[in-house]
Amino acid sequence: MAFTAFREMKPFPQLILSAFVVIACFLLFMVVSLIIAIPIFGFESVINTLSLTDFSDPCSIRMLKYFQVVQSIGLFIVPPIILGWLFNGNFIKYLYLNKPVIASSVLIVTVLMVSSSPLINFIGELNANMELPDWMGAVERWMKATEGNAEKLTKAFLDVKTPAGLLFNLFMIAVLPAIGEEFLFRGVVQRIFIKITRNAHWGIWISAILFSAMHMQFYGFVPRMLLGVMFGYLLVWSGSLWLPIIAHFINNGIAVILMYYINQNKLSPAIEEIGSTADSYYLTIMSFVFVAVLLVVFKRQNIVNSLKPDEF
Repeated sequence: MAFTAFREMKPFPQLILSAFVVIACFLLFMVVSLIIAIPIFGFESVINTLSLTDFSDPCSIRMLKYFQVVQSIGLFIVPPIILGWLFNGNFIKYLYLNKPVIASSVLIVTVLMVSSSPLINFIGELNANMELPDWMGAVERWMKATEGNAEKLTKAFLDVKTPAGLLFNLFMIAVLPAIGEEFLFRGVVQRIFIKITRNAHWGIWISAILFSAMHMQFYGFVPRMLLGVMFGYLLVWSGSLWLPIIAHFINNGIAVILMYYINQNKLSPAIEEIGSTADSYYLTIMSFVFVAVLLVVFKRQNIVNSLKPDEF
């Protein structure tokens, strides 16, 4: 017999239950991963790594990558699958994974993500230079410390020299987040907030704000939020979560590949600043025009497949 107790649940109780399932899965996976890690890495190494601030030890970085993979699965991938089964009985349908994708839409999304880089860099530079009022000095210092630690960890993760290291980073930083974060934020959270607000635009923006806030990187908050907004509209306009997943993968994958070749001294670090420097502002304008045109084309191309009110 099918389990149907949660299928008629109202949106707000769905939100509460979703939060509970996410937290429960995260804690369960972390406990299990710790139990598994202790005999592999050693108890003392595990304890030291959990409070690590020096990211120069290769063994500790390997352990942190292990926990990062577990966290991605336990926090982002498993909970939406469970919630899709509880709320619908078919998680593939609930997460909008059952609709076919138009090949030309995949091409548009690919070009969209590549061409959006200068614009995202420009917005990111503006966000990075923000300053809080003097009376919020303590908050600003905390934000900068959090941002600094996150940046150090990211650099340590991306500092690989071999093709095998590149492939693992693509799996950890591009594949898992693209699937998991889209499952959770666009597949579950966005759907629930669209139901609560009865407005697709509100649902998209609220879930994008939560998506960016979850990363706890405040000096990159705005560009990440806008990417979340774009992913949200890609889902609503196409009816398929696969397109936001592809867009998310390309965005993260480009960063991983660029950093790999920068670390190999085959690319200049200046490539990461395209669009954010005075001599490349023209590329920001071109990027903005490209993004706007491609989004209009994408929406018109997928008008037949766009999500209807009863599909949220």
